[in-house]
Amino acid sequence: MNDESSNSVSELKTTDASSHMAHENALANAASSYLRSAMHQPVDWQEWGEAAFARARDENKPILLDIGAVWCHWCHVMDRESYEDAEIAEIINGHFIAIKVDRDERLDVDTRYQSAVSAMSGQGGWPLTVILTPEGKPFFGGTYFPKDERYGRPGFGRVLLTMAHAYAERKDEVLESADSVVAAIEYNESFSGRSADLHSGIIGKLVQSAVQQFDKHYGGFGTQPKFPHPAVLDLLLDYATRTGEEATHHAARMTLDRMASGGMYDHLAGGFHRYSVDERWVVPHFEKMSYDNSELLKNYVRSFQSFAEPEHARVAQEIILWMDTVLSDRERGGFYASQDADDSLDDDGDYFTWTHAEAAAVLTSEELEVAGTYYDIGEMGDMHHNPQKNTLHIDHSLAEVARRAAMSVEQAERLLDSARQKMYAARMKRPTPYVDKTMYVNWNSLAISAYLEAARVLHLESAKIFALRSLDRILRESWHADGTLHRVVAYADGQRPAKPVQGMLDDYAALGLACVDAWEATADIRYYRHAEEIAGAMIARFYDATGGGFFDTAQNAFAAEPLGVLAARRKPLQDSPTPAGNSLAAMLLLRLAELSNRAGLREKAEDTLEAFAGVAEQFGLFAGAYGLALQRYLLPPVQVCIFGEDEQGQQLATAATARYAVNKTVVRLPRAVVVEQGALPPALAETLPHLPELAADHSFAVVCSGTSCQPPVQEPEALIEMLHRMLG
Repeated sequence: MNDESSNSVSELKTTDASSHMAHENALANAASSYLRSAMHQPVDWQEWGEAAFARARDENKPILLDIGAVWCHWCHVMDRESYEDAEIAEIINGHFIAIKVDRDERLDVDTRYQSAVSAMSGQGGWPLTVILTPEGKPFFGGTYFPKDERYGRPGFGRVLLTMAHAYAERKDEVLESADSVVAAIEYNESFSGRSADLHSGIIGKLVQSAVQQFDKHYGGFGTQPKFPHPAVLDLLLDYATRTGEEATHHAARMTLDRMASGGMYDHLAGGFHRYSVDERWVVPHFEKMSYDNSELLKNYVRSFQSFAEPEHARVAQEIILWMDTVLSDRERGGFYASQDADDSLDDDGDYFTWTHAEAAAVLTSEELEVAGTYYDIGEMGDMHHNPQKNTLHIDHSLAEVARRAAMSVEQAERLLDSARQKMYAARMKRPTPYVDKTMYVNWNSLAISAYLEAARVLHLESAKIFALRSLDRILRESWHADGTLHRVVAYADGQRPAKPVQGMLDDYAALGLACVDAWEATADIRYYRHAEEIAGAMIARFYDATGGGFFDTAQNAFAAEPLGVLAARRKPLQDSPTPAGNSLAAMLLLRLAELSNRAGLREKAEDTLEAFAGVAEQFGLFAGAYGLALQRYLLPPVQVCIFGEDEQGQQLATAATARYAVNKTVVRLPRAVVVEQGALPPALAETLPHLPELAADHSFAVVCSGTSCQPPVQEPEALIEMLHRMLG
């Protein structure tokens, strides 16, 4: 993949930026690449902060809040149409204080104002456009507004003037409306779903909800647009292997198959686009997100574990290849945030799509015959803006393609491989969509965990090495001994934050889980100790000792002075689309409790799960991570410890990973570590050093469940049989 570092968001997304270059607003001082892309707009943009709110109060002006992201196509459309327009800018500057927020950088701001706009209009998304009182209370909101009236939407200039007039002339009504919206936010984000009855029926209902919404024709859940729902897929995989229920197995496997064969998957470079706009997985929204690919990587690895489907292993390896090539800092470690959907506003996925003529220009006639049939590259394509453009998606099996072309499958496979290489080389010469090189702790932590799991199952040592390098960088640059965690590791220019953004619940929980995964991958006790420290800081900052569960932002002495609706307390339960913070926190506490024998950690996990037990099933597809955490709580933990570095030890490790189960962990332990004082977590230190087999020279495995351990085994077949009995 060609180098992306010379590209800037401004260069890629602004068609007439030169006319504004003499003007700079306050976003020139921002670190976020998305905010900096607006630094030359004629709007007098401010960053989110006390200074902007103080100015609004001093001038008694309402606030125009714009929330977007660097990967968001319609955010850039609205930038070009409205915020780069002198007439619109004059209205904004005259009547409002304008604040622009990077959604990825400030999830705390985005989630609350998304809730506000949803309460007002029934919809949300990006760009999010909200009008606030000087105190930050929302009284009007929507998403994309065109400059002129079209798409059934009012023109943005008229919207702005109407809202400015309402604030000036009917302030009492505006303030009353704003108060009611704030009340709605607080109601929507507080759950009265506590139940002390934690039982497998909740998981069964979540699974049933997913199976009922399963699309039997095309895979996935519901109709268009279609999102992957990775946590639900993991829940289905775990449930299917545990119960043998065919409908659950079929829903998970068919969804993974259809996503990987559809246009949502990048068949030339690997990796998944964000979601599909159609029910057949053909036409995607073309942006590629770190978190989508890390969570789908886990899905395909876990499916391969359970069903030994080689295609799923191939997809997993190609996701890693794309992330290695495009979305990671190979030298220092760390995963970048995203790759844009397109190169400019006049482009809609053109980098990723092909006309028949474009394919014919780089392929031989034989290659085109095979690739054209396999990937459905026709004269008439799939894209609305350009009907000649095709998304590459697998329309026929390779055997069918070979039959139609009157050749062997082996010959068709060689021609297809050659065609892919040529098309990839040709695509590399196209203007490349921008890569946001910002590194966020939560998304990096999810990717680290995914890489470590893939490394273990697929025997990818390089993935393990890079995951540990990335984790060490976060622990070195974002984590601090006093329990402070900075959400942004580095911005797009590679610089560390001058004004750190405080970590949220999911930053702490995901990083703690990555540290537990790193301990399992290395048996290095420092990762376990980091996990315990991070969990302790998470409890101190976010845990609700009265109502149970965790708030998404720091509370009490750790909380910053809240601006706008940040005072609204929120306990995240919904996967959106990353796993919800409370589910991650419960999972972290459960895993640490198993290793430490600290009952208090399990009690807090139980309290967290109980806080949502009465409402979880109502969230259906969006509570998959909760279902996984609850399953971990309900089932006895199964710990597999492998001793031995020889071929037999490797065979035992392979046998131990041969099925995905949410309550199973596998760790390889060098004998020297086991006998070293303080080198094991407390629960393992009580038992493992006393094994007489440690003195032997052969490899063996020990399986512990709950408070008891089984006799050591030496044969992989015996280990598989033992795990089958214990996992159900």
